[in-house]
Amino acid sequence: MFNAESYKKISDIVRGDVETTEKLIGKTVPEGNSLYESLFDFVMAPSKRIRSVLTFLYLRARGFEINRDVYEILALVELIHNASLIHDDVIDNDAVRRNTQSINAKFNNKIAVISGDYLLAMVMKKLTDIGKIELFKIFSKTIRCMCEGELNQYINLNRITSLDNYIEKTYKKTGSLFEAAVTSAVFTVNGKMDEASGEFGRNFGIAFQINDDLENVINDSRDIADGIYNAPVIFSGDKNITETGIEKTKILLNNYLDNTRRCIEYLDDSVYKSMILELLDLFNGHRIN
Repeated sequence: MFNAESYKKISDIVRGDVETTEKLIGKTVPEGNSLYESLFDFVMAPSKRIRSVLTFLYLRARGFEINRDVYEILALVELIHNASLIHDDVIDNDAVRRNTQSINAKFNNKIAVISGDYLLAMVMKKLTDIGKIELFKIFSKTIRCMCEGELNQYINLNRITSLDNYIEKTYKKTGSLFEAAVTSAVFTVNGKMDEASGEFGRNFGIAFQINDDLENVINDSRDIADGIYNAPVIFSGDKNITETGIEKTKILLNNYLDNTRRCIEYLDDSVYKSMILELLDLFNGHRIN
């Protein structure tokens, strides 16, 4: 999705934070588990960790001091994301994930489903250990939203839905976890819920998914063949994508990118704010100038 070199430049600004988070991710999978090695390799496979990168940039841009609980929370965000990938591979019957064999291909669908559920169970345990009901509410709502987004997509296979339905699905499937990452981290350091952080994460997450859907169509990937009709199809009015459908999807993407920029306009200039803006500019392969 992103130019690797450009993204590395941005993520390196918070590399130390991400590495601390990754250590905690690895420790979350108990060694006594019979699938320990496979699950450990899966969750620790090279990844952009974009939810963590975005959140650390945002926290530092706002001048918050990052404590151990933040690292713990973002490790849980990454585990939820990985659990969703394991389940997605079952749903989509994918045999490869991150250039290696998926859990379902290596074992079977039953083991994969249980493995994803197991990671989610570990998330709930860790949240219980942290003992803050506000965080439990954030993540239970997010997991519910992600499930509802997947159900929405499955129920509407081979159907062209409304744009409102698409945005709702996009938020639930993808935007909700970005929102949870930022809001839970800000709550952890700030001690209170913060709507501004939620708006920032939500808009970025929706933009992230729209861009992915757009690239999927441009690169002739399999969404349309699988009956998943996203924004380009909705704007085209048909699964045969038109130039108008592409251009209107770009405008939609730009709207959410601009919304995300407005969420940080008030912040003082810093290297972290600059990196967030550069991160948004990585979507510019599909931006109308």
